[in-house]
Formats: sequence, structure tokens, C-alpha cells
Amino acid sequence: MGDRPSGDSRAGYKSQFERLLARLFRRTDDKEDLMEQLREAQEHAVIDADAVSMMEGVMQVADLQVRDLMITRSQMDVIDIDDPLEKILQVVVSTAHSRFPVIEGKRDNVIGILLAKDLLKCMAQQETDLRGMLRPAVFVPESKRLNVMLRDFRVNRNHIAIVVDEYGGVAGMITIEDVLEQIVGDIEDEHDIEEDDDNIIAMPRQHGRFRVRALTSLEQFNAAFSASLADEQVDTIGGFVTDHFGRLPHRGEQIDIDGFRFEVQRADARQIHVLVVQRITAPDMA
Repeated sequence: MGDRPSGDSRAGYKSQFERLLARLFRRTDDKEDLMEQLREAQEHAVIDADAVSMMEGVMQVADLQVRDLMITRSQMDVIDIDDPLEKILQVVVSTAHSRFPVIEGKRDNVIGILLAKDLLKCMAQQETDLRGMLRPAVFVPESKRLNVMLRDFRVNRNHIAIVVDEYGGVAGMITIEDVLEQIVGDIEDEHDIEEDDDNIIAMPRQHGRFRVRALTSLEQFNAAFSASLADEQVDTIGGFVTDHFGRLPHRGEQIDIDGFRFEVQRADARQIHVLVVQRITAPDMA
């Protein structure tokens, strides 16, 4: 019986819990303040890290636009309707995607979406004309909010949209998986392959700014930017930035290191996923 907590101890625990609940459920007009409340709840084991990460992702989605997550036009895997069936099949097999934008002549001329399963039907029926099997392409502006994009994906039961710029040209594409990953973290399947060439991508119409995967090695970063960043404790640019923050940074936070400005574009409660990098001083040519 001597091990039972005293009345004062139980009252202390209850008081601490009530104070935490009061902070969590009081009105707040500031998202960062709300996230601080959620992180405090995590520290007190009221909710776990995964829950905090997903709630942070939900709020990030409301702040981001399609242009922030889209796959740029140069990175899109597309099918040309004029290519022979054998070549189209090679593209489908090598990329292992389930949906493909179909172009005619040039990348700005997207005429529809081809589903890989429809291609199998075409082969089984020994048809050579794919036009009748194309699904309508959905076009969205770069400025569309991600939360609105996700709602449209769900309501229309659509999984892919073509992103157009202010002049009507194709700027890229976005999928429902891209948006969901912003909330729940990276969704990897057996076909996902990390290509080094995709680790560093110039941001369209944002001169001098690059989207960089946090898992990019310091060696690859230095080679791409003619830099000499080094840290004996870490091997990746994400680890390098986290080390300089001295803690896990949150989305939107910036830090200047050795002539570069690093902005956290995607992160969860465990790690950074994507950085936006900009050189703020000229490289030392000595």
C-alpha cells in the first residue's frame, strides 16, 4: 500500500494534465503557436510523433501551392501518341508508373492520360490506336492551393493533374500521391528508385533557387554548387542543415550557412525531406 501515489501527487498530475489540455484547446489564431502546443502534447505523451507529423503536414498543405510540389515538365515521363506500341510499352515497363500524360508532337500539347491497365487491354485486343483509350486530362494552374487540389482529387476520383503556367504552357504535373506525402511523409513502393539526377532541381521561374532533397549527399551538393561544405558527423545536406540548427527545424525556417540560404520546404516530426537552396554570396574563385 505504501507504493500508491499520495493525494498530493495525484492532484499534481491532474493539475499538469489540465493545464496541458487548456493550452491545447484554447483559441489560437497562430499556426506556429498551435504546433508548439501539439509538440508540447507530444512531449507529455498525450499524442505520438506520427500524429504530430500528420497534423503539421495538414497545415502545411493549406499553405502550399501546386507549384511547390509539382513534377517539372522536364522531369515528366510522357508518352507520344505517334510512337509505335512497342516503344510505348518500353516506357511503361521502364518507369513502372500507373498513369502517363500523353502528348502529340510536343510536351505542351497534352491530349489525355493513359492508364497502364488500359494499355494491357489494348494489347490483349491487338489494337494499335490508343486514342480511344485515353482518359481526359485535368489542367490546373500553378497557383492552386494544395488543400483545394486534394479535395478535387477526392471528389472527382482523379489521381493526376497537368499543371499549366500563366501563359497556358505545361509547367509540370502533380499526383494525389504527391499531396498525400506532404501529410503522411514519403510513400515508397517497390518501384521507387532514388535517382541522383533528381536530387537537385532548379525551380521554374525562380532564378537561382533550387529544390534539394534532404538525402542528397554533401559530395553531390558540393559538386553541383561548386561548394565545399563539410561535416564529420553527417553525410547528407539534410543532416548538415539540421546540425547547424542544433535541433530539428520546422517548415519555413531558414538558415544561412557558408554563402547559402537553406529554407525547409518539407519536414515532419522526425526529419527534413526537402530544402529550397539559394546562393547568397558569390563562390570563392581563389
